[in-house]
Amino acid sequence: MLRTAATSSVDEAILSVKPNAKTMNLGPVRLNRRKLILASIGAAAATGFTKRVHADTAAVNKTDFQLACMTLPYSSFPLRRALTGIQSAGFRYVAWGTTHQETAGGERVPVMPTDASPDKAKELAKVCRDLGLEPLMMFSTVYPEAADGLEVFTNRIKQASAAKIPQVLTFGHTSGGKRDIWIERFKQLGPIARDHGVMLVVKQHGGSTGTGKACAEIVREVDHPSVKVNYDAGNVMDYLDVDPIPDINECASDVYSFCIKDHRNWPVDQDCGPGFGEIDHYRLLHPVAFTGRSMPLCFENISAPMLPRPTQPEAIDALASRAREFIETVIAGLHADRPS
Repeated sequence: MLRTAATSSVDEAILSVKPNAKTMNLGPVRLNRRKLILASIGAAAATGFTKRVHADTAAVNKTDFQLACMTLPYSSFPLRRALTGIQSAGFRYVAWGTTHQETAGGERVPVMPTDASPDKAKELAKVCRDLGLEPLMMFSTVYPEAADGLEVFTNRIKQASAAKIPQVLTFGHTSGGKRDIWIERFKQLGPIARDHGVMLVVKQHGGSTGTGKACAEIVREVDHPSVKVNYDAGNVMDYLDVDPIPDINECASDVYSFCIKDHRNWPVDQDCGPGFGEIDHYRLLHPVAFTGRSMPLCFENISAPMLPRPTQPEAIDALASRAREFIETVIAGLHADRPS
């Protein structure tokens, strides 16, 4: 008979029982022995399976945070210099800002004009990828309630699709969001975004859409998988003086990306780079640390508080590198709490 560790342990258990008047009936003992062997083998297999499932689940559940620096902090310099600086600062991902000063003293030039053809976006995406940067997000540069909102958003979606950029970012006017128009527009834009493989994400920007909770309520009413929340903790604290930690717990299930910035209320009221302000990024990212999804974290502000804006791009490179290292440390700590 083939003997296994399971059968040996069962034999030892049976032999350790001293015979007496009640245990001398060999028929029942053989039957019980067979049951014990089968149960032991089943338990061993189940234990291995359970351990494997737990390990796989822990690994799958970790959010793949994709750290992208926006070109926005480099807006006083040419776009090409922004891209090379972001790459040298150790980023693998990039988010397109709004405008850049291509010549000293010259006018700001849009990174991607609203009416540009999708092919133009595809060309810029290739420039990014040739530098080793994967573009993850672009600004809509239009409020959802704008008169030409549907037209601009539709073209932005087509641009993003051609460039294989997964998210288009938007937000409302600081005076108010015009909720009914937002819902109507997003219900129209959701299917368009889905058909092009793009997601619209809306972030907080003061007014009636100044919190994550308010944005999530709109997104939930729209009820489309291609319209979700982007979380900007710095804006929540800056515009409304609301603590972003309780707020993100009100909307975490709908958050699919972040605009990373910090904020200080003392000694000055000022946005700044992550780790320089008063926001606890461990608590901020914890509610979404185990979604199992890929989640862009786009660095919008990397500046040091109370210091003048850098006049040399190398200083911005250093701030970008510091911001990346800080958030990487936060993520490593959060994920260490549930090892794979």
